[in-house]
This record gives sequence, structure tokens and C-alpha cells, in this order.
Amino acid sequence: MVLHVNHESSTMNAPLLTPSRHLADTLRGRALAIGFDLVGFARALPTPRSESFSQWLAAGHAGTMDYLKRNVEKRLDPRRLEPWARSLVSVAVNYDAPAPRSLENHPSDCGWLSRYAWGDDYHETVKKRLHQLADAIHELGPEGTLTRVCVDTAPVLDRVWASQAGIGWFGKNTCILNRSHGSFLFLGEVVTSLDLPPDTPETDHCGTCTACIDACPTGAIVKPYVLDGRRCISYLTIELRGPVPEELRPGMGQHVFGCDICQDVCPWNRKSPRTERPEYQPRPGNVSPSLSGLLEMSREDYRARFRHSAVKRARYEGLLRNAAVAAGNSGNPSLLPALEKAAAVDPLVAEHAEWAARRIRARAGQ
Repeated sequence: MVLHVNHESSTMNAPLLTPSRHLADTLRGRALAIGFDLVGFARALPTPRSESFSQWLAAGHAGTMDYLKRNVEKRLDPRRLEPWARSLVSVAVNYDAPAPRSLENHPSDCGWLSRYAWGDDYHETVKKRLHQLADAIHELGPEGTLTRVCVDTAPVLDRVWASQAGIGWFGKNTCILNRSHGSFLFLGEVVTSLDLPPDTPETDHCGTCTACIDACPTGAIVKPYVLDGRRCISYLTIELRGPVPEELRPGMGQHVFGCDICQDVCPWNRKSPRTERPEYQPRPGNVSPSLSGLLEMSREDYRARFRHSAVKRARYEGLLRNAAVAAGNSGNPSLLPALEKAAAVDPLVAEHAEWAARRIRARAGQ
């Protein structure tokens, strides 16, 4: 009987199976056929890179992301996540859709969404493919093979295992970089009881480049390979539930959900391929949405517009808060009526809308 494990944890034990290069090569081929762009294998063992996660937490760089502080031992050692874990099959999917890569010549009455949120929610699309890969593992592996699918929300350090599996290396902006595919990659894993021969970790190819560090408008990359999440625009617009620190608001520019600046300036992304997958192509209005449209959007409109979208992560009030900050940074007086309307949503939005209105009027000399 084949057992496919998808629950939070398991106490089942599985025998250590003999490594098989042929099986690994076959699985790699299956993964590529399923639709993954990159695939690699890693041992389910702690690494020096995973240990740095504890140091990052201790420095306070996680901010209010308390969920990262839970199940730390499972994040550091996959065998704590699943006692039968022997290997991780790490995969990556390119989501770089063919649309503008930067905010250059951007209209002042529009916001900006991170590229990963232009299309469908990757949690759903990548997980679907990972389940197909898990099915292939059960088909090709010996009887009794166990698996667990992980996409972002599981207590697994995706980038650590992608690095160990040779998918890419940690860039100075802490994204995983691949020489042929750049860094616009969704990551995921299948944890398995199979003892698969590991791939060689990729070496660092950032060299002396500091483009990502120099370009970050909030100074979130405090030094090479160290990101202070509390200053990152992605954190401020997605993870942070309360007010955005006022001193960081100007640096957010017109971003309303996430940020790609440190990736846009990376030389490894200059020639990386664009994806043609329909699920990652921009939905109407999702690249540079109208700020007045966001500020005047009802809760019902929000739910309908961002159904099956990663933008839901910011929540309704958070997205309006972000749109208010973007409006304030735009300096566009035409957005004042929309800001006044948004201020009636709740106190959090109101505080940011009032800040934005003051900023617009000050820049206009009113």
C-alpha cells in the first residue's frame, strides 16, 4: 500500500532505501515534464545555512512574523518535520511574465504590484504540480514510499533546500539565483523517505556586485546576504498588519503589494527567460492598478477581484493602507477625493490616508 502523507506531522518510520541514480534521473525527467523549470535533490539533514536562520531570528529581522518563530527545530531539520524524511526534491517554476520590469515612466495615479502577484496564486498552482510529482514518486519508488508536499506555508526553509539541491545560490538580496533562469522563481519541495543521491550545491556567482544593496530604497539589505525584514517593502506591504513606520513610508514609493527592485536590478535577471504559462500572465489591472480604484474598492469588490490571487495575503485593510501610502508618495492631487473616501474604512486606513493627504498638499504648496 502506498501512503501519501499531507498532514502536519507523522510519527511513522520508513526504512532507509538504497540510493538510486537511475531513479533520481527518472524523477528529474518527470518533474520537468510536469512543468517545473528546475529540479534538484538534497539530503534531509541540517546545514550551516539553515543554522543562520536562528541567528536571523535572534537579530529581530523577522519583525512581526511570529509564525517564523514557531517550529524552528522543524525548519532546521526536515527529520523533525517528518521522522522518515531522507531526501528533499526541490523544484522551481519561472514566473517572470513578459511585462514591464520596472517603475520607470510609471503614471503617478497608479500603484505597482510585485510580479509574483500578477497572475494566479502560486500556492495553488505550484502545489498542484507538486502533488503530481508526489504521485510520480509513489509510482516509481518502492512500496511503502512516503512523501509530503511543501509550498511556502509549511515549516520548511525553501531557499536553503533549493540551494542545497543545486537550484541556485543565495544572492546578496537573499533570493535564490540561477545562472540561466535568474531569480523570479517559485520554490517548493517534496519531502520523501527515498534516499536519493544529492545534487551538488551551486557556488556563489554574485562576485563584487552590490546592485541590489544599492538600489533598495528602504535600506533593507543591511549587508550582503542579510535582509532586515522589518525594512523590506514586501514585508511592509504584505506581512505587517499595523501602521507602517512613518520614516519608511516615502521609501515605499508607489508599491501597493510586494517589491521587485532588488531583483529588477540584478544582472542575472537581464537575460533570464520569460514564462508563457497562462496562470502567471498579468490579470487585467494587476501590474499597475489605479490607486483611486483601489482606494474606492469595496470589500466585496476586493474579494471578487483578487480571488485565487496572492494579493489576498495583504488583506483588504492592508491593501487600502498601502494604496494610501502610494497615493501620498505620488504627489497627485487628483487622488485626494479617493483618500477621503478610504479614510472611512477603518482607523488604520484613515491614519495613512490623512498622512498621504498632508504629503500631497505639502508638495503642492497648499
